[in-house]
Amino acid sequence: MSMNIGSLDPRTIKELLQLQTINKAGLLSSNPAGSDGSDGDFAELLEGLMATQAARQNAAKASGAALTSAASSAMSKSPLFANGTFGSSGAYWQEQLAPSQPTDFEPIIQEASQKFGVRPSMIKAVIEAESSFNPRAVSQAGAKGLMQLMDSTGADLGVTNAFDPAQNITGGTQYLSDLLMKYNGNQGVALAAYNAGPGRLDRLGIRTDQQLMDKLHLLPKETQNYVRKVRQLQTAYELS
Repeated sequence: MSMNIGSLDPRTIKELLQLQTINKAGLLSSNPAGSDGSDGDFAELLEGLMATQAARQNAAKASGAALTSAASSAMSKSPLFANGTFGSSGAYWQEQLAPSQPTDFEPIIQEASQKFGVRPSMIKAVIEAESSFNPRAVSQAGAKGLMQLMDSTGADLGVTNAFDPAQNITGGTQYLSDLLMKYNGNQGVALAAYNAGPGRLDRLGIRTDQQLMDKLHLLPKETQNYVRKVRQLQTAYELS
């Protein structure tokens, strides 16, 4: 029997090693160790484990495909993804479908969500898009931390240390909440304002997601991609 050990899950390899040890002791067969028949019994057990491993891998692939289909369906109902404006097909969507799992920051995110009324999925999506959950991230423009707060914005929000995850997430979520209130819950506009600044959107007369869609081409490419990326990540988080 041939097998590719490198493709096995570490847990399976451990099970194989344990079985090999038992096999050598003659406990897997009625025959003494090394006699005819023991290798066959051991091979059958190995084949069983290989089949189990293959089933696990196939199940994971099927789960990912189901998530892709469900997320695409949910996003297609949003006006921001209508008419291909933020189309969900293509390699870009595939790359963004598997969001990080911010377990270390989950309590902070949940607390900020409840305090400011912003969905956890939106907070997580912004964090991932901004910093990939790196609390020490610094942009070329000087934005800092998980939610990439500028010093002036952070100061207005009471943030004294932008690299402190609790302060950064709390301040960033408060800022998102303020933008959502300013734009009457239009999430796309709030996200665009988070990236490009509310002044730019106000000058263009953008206050609703429909207006954002109509005037999207007037915003920087970075902002266009940012809104798409965060909305895709948010949908993936809500379905995960």
